Amino acid sequence: MMTEVNSLHTHAKVYIGIVHQLREMISKDCLKPGDKIPSERELSERLNVGRSSVREALRALELLGLIETRRGEGTFLRDFRDHHLIDLLGMFILQDDMAQEDILQTKMMIEKEALKALFIDKKNTESLQVMVSECENLDDVFREIVMISSNFLSQRIWNILNDFETLICGEKKLTEDMRKELIRMLHGIDHGEKETVQETYRRVRKIVDEDATISNIFF
Repeated sequence: MMTEVNSLHTHAKVYIGIVHQLREMISKDCLKPGDKIPSERELSERLNVGRSSVREALRALELLGLIETRRGEGTFLRDFRDHHLIDLLGMFILQDDMAQEDILQTKMMIEKEALKALFIDKKNTESLQVMVSECENLDDVFREIVMISSNFLSQRIWNILNDFETLICGEKKLTEDMRKELIRMLHGIDHGEKETVQETYRRVRKIVDEDATISNIFF
């Protein structure tokens, strides 16, 4: 299970890394809106990443409207006044206060649904309790919780949102207070104690962002 978690997390990191590298390459090559960008094969070689990762990053950038593919011709930068890709992404995602709040809210929605699934399915949390006692990063714990809930789409969305949040806020170290609350939360799942699960999750999030009003799981 942990191998799958690390693989999915690494995949998301690669995706964001490619966007950064593309921005640097475009600047270095002095490309302008309307200019053709290198092929998947050349990008793969220049950025030292797999072609499938390059293809996924380009597809996402095309969906954002930052590039366009012309059949038989290649891929071109769209005609934007500012063609720095990561800056444009930042304007809509990384630097907008409401977008940052949306990222956190959506992450928490996925986490709460994952916890509810563990509670309803009566999952044994022994391995998670061991993880809480050993790991250093809070997001690693919630990544594993989301993985165990077995919703692959939620896993992918959570990982992407978490990487954006980490770029904005940095990693969240797992404090001793957080460990205690997480252990209580997992015990609550094991013993069918809905209020314990809800209250401890709220307290963990309050420690992180000092906002307990958006942390309900069951209502």
